[in-house]
Amino acid sequence: MNELVTRDAVELAALIRSREISASELLEAHLDQIAELNPRTNAVVTLDEEGARRSAAEADRTLASGDAVGPLHGLPIAFKDTARTKGLRTTFGHPRFADHVPGGDDPHVRSILAAGAIRLGKTNVPEHAAGSHTVNRVFGATRNPYDPTRSAGGSSGGAAASLASGFQPIADGSDMGGSLRNPASFCNVVGLRPTPGLVPDNAPNGLCPLGVVGPMGRTARDTALLLAVMSANEAHDADALTARAEAIVAEVESAAHDGGDFRGLRVAFAPTLGGRVPVEREVLDVVERQARRLEELGASVELDCPDLDGSDEAFRTLRAAAFDSLWGDELRADPHAFNYYLAGNIRDGGELSGRDVVRAQESLTRLVRRAEEFFGRYDLVIAPAAQVAPFPVELDFPTAVDGQQLENYLDWMRAAYLFTPLGVPALSVPAGFTPSGLPVGLQMLTRRGADVRLLRLAAAIENVNPALRRRPEGAAVL
Repeated sequence: MNELVTRDAVELAALIRSREISASELLEAHLDQIAELNPRTNAVVTLDEEGARRSAAEADRTLASGDAVGPLHGLPIAFKDTARTKGLRTTFGHPRFADHVPGGDDPHVRSILAAGAIRLGKTNVPEHAAGSHTVNRVFGATRNPYDPTRSAGGSSGGAAASLASGFQPIADGSDMGGSLRNPASFCNVVGLRPTPGLVPDNAPNGLCPLGVVGPMGRTARDTALLLAVMSANEAHDADALTARAEAIVAEVESAAHDGGDFRGLRVAFAPTLGGRVPVEREVLDVVERQARRLEELGASVELDCPDLDGSDEAFRTLRAAAFDSLWGDELRADPHAFNYYLAGNIRDGGELSGRDVVRAQESLTRLVRRAEEFFGRYDLVIAPAAQVAPFPVELDFPTAVDGQQLENYLDWMRAAYLFTPLGVPALSVPAGFTPSGLPVGLQMLTRRGADVRLLRLAAAIENVNPALRRRPEGAAVL
């Protein structure tokens, strides 16, 4: 393994700008890593080696000419397979789009490429990114790099597994009900669900203001680097964008100077979201250790949770309404067009009335207002990012959690999606491992718009838990 694939994105970008390494050299290191390990994980499902080599060579020529370069110059990235990429197959994990080649890029793809990143390929997703287990009828399942018999989570499971395997130093994802947070938890990386509206996207359905596009990285500062680019105005020139990224990364890195001092930090600990969700004991053990660790380092930690009354109904209603709007006609024309659990959600949406949707929107407004009040009392909420550790890859989804039977495939994702309607930034940061060596993520939330502060707090937690970057026994990961 080339040691370059173990380096952080911030460090790699600096090495390229100083010409200590070339973009082509970095690309080849990642292509070799993909060739060796991707057959084991199935994280990268479309690979554009020749296109990436041409782009990397051009990136090296640009740097040699002395032209200004962006903050991601020379960093390889494979985009989530729901992100439209001009001239590169984008399947959405659905057989109907198995050979689909978009004519344009999504906004965040344009921003990332304009910042100098090298387009490497695409990462695997569930069908239309619906669900937190990455498997589809086009490419099959993505396997967890820590244990290939286990799920990598989803819907950004290909992205998370790719990061953990050293296939790319940064990754994009999206999140409606936990699709950045869940796979980050399963694969021991960082996934940020940004404040809605912070990162532009091409969301086609205004009925559902729940979905966002966001960044992933192996560390909080790498995630901050990508967030700086994804959330920037497309009119920024290379120098302005680089200055913006450097300022945001520096703010996140400043956590290292605190020396693990969390005095004055007001933390609400919601291990079961106020008794609303079952959580496996081995997951609770890990997040409870993190809560105690924060308290030992000076934080004020209290058992508390934002008021989530109405969150479940609002989320399920708006999600189903959006799904029916997007795919209802197709399902009615062909009852077998979608997998059974996505089809069920689409049918649920078709049975909703306009009044149901309006009531859900009203609940959303109340939830956002209550969250604003809650974060007047607390700086941070911590909770499990997922209710279970990575489960066997052949399962569609867990049918029970901590001995409690679940009614449907959404129930095991409630620890993430119940927070979605609050409209606040949320992330998963590595928190520890189960006794069998499976990763567990700590979910962190703060007030609306304080995304960079949230990443800074995540970096502070990373700094006092260096062992969390360890490689489990026998795992082919970083």
